[in-house]
Amino acid sequence: MTINDAQSANNSRRRNTARRANDIRRTNNVHSTNNTTHAQKYPCHIRVGTSGYSYAEWADAGFYPLDTKPGRMLTCYAQIFSVTELNYTWYQMPKAQAIERMLQQVPTDFQFAAKLIRYLTHEIDEDAWRGYVKQYRDGIAPLVQSGQLAAVLLQFPPSFHRLPKNRRYLAALLDELDGLPMAIEFRHVSWAVESVYAELERRRVTLVAVDTPDIKELFPTVDIITSPDLFYVRLHGRNAGGWRSGNMQKQFNYDYADNELREWAEERIEKMAEHTRNGLIFFNNHVQAQAPGNAMKLAGILKDRGLI
Repeated sequence: MTINDAQSANNSRRRNTARRANDIRRTNNVHSTNNTTHAQKYPCHIRVGTSGYSYAEWADAGFYPLDTKPGRMLTCYAQIFSVTELNYTWYQMPKAQAIERMLQQVPTDFQFAAKLIRYLTHEIDEDAWRGYVKQYRDGIAPLVQSGQLAAVLLQFPPSFHRLPKNRRYLAALLDELDGLPMAIEFRHVSWAVESVYAELERRRVTLVAVDTPDIKELFPTVDIITSPDLFYVRLHGRNAGGWRSGNMQKQFNYDYADNELREWAEERIEKMAEHTRNGLIFFNNHVQAQAPGNAMKLAGILKDRGLI
């Protein structure tokens, strides 16, 4: 391929991304009158977005305009999608002032799912964790007050097995977070038992449906509804080699095929939408900007099926 050929291919990808962006803007912000019949059958309000939004490579791939500064990415993102997952709240404790600044960059109907701080899921301190809960709740308070908190995501690592100690901790953590909309993503297969689903249902806590590689130690793909308020889907990609490598850049490097997205829409999402009032769907395959492209494609499929 010549330099001119490469430039032409890049320009074509950018044009295609821009067209999809315009389509998704209309999809997320306008409920088509042609969907009246289906909307009456499935009154679930579904939002599609990505896990995080601040990625420099997304500008290189054409999703953001070239040279978009990190401080402008949320504003650009909110022109396309109506929801995002906050990844940074896992890495650092959220601060109310920072959240308030973010709220000024998005429409008032934009929603956030905030990932729980790592000190409460991955690096648990038995003596300090309750204090971290208070700090976290204080930090995301502006989202609660504005009505723009879609959910708090509790994402546990594969090393968090269903042992008595961990079960007690999880119960206590859910008690401390009571009153917030919660969704739990397990990564270890030991949590895939009926007693766990029943307890989540009793608490009205959403079990996250995941799409991951078919690796026996991982939590399986299930579409079990544990809360009538919300279903929550996270699509991580199916790069088995990447997952086994432990390298995040390889782990989430995956581009969903159209038939894989249609399968999710037809066989899982539509079924979950029948039983809940709201739905959140996030793509976490962000490495080469596959996430926004896949999200736009899935939103189009859902729109065609009258689900959004």
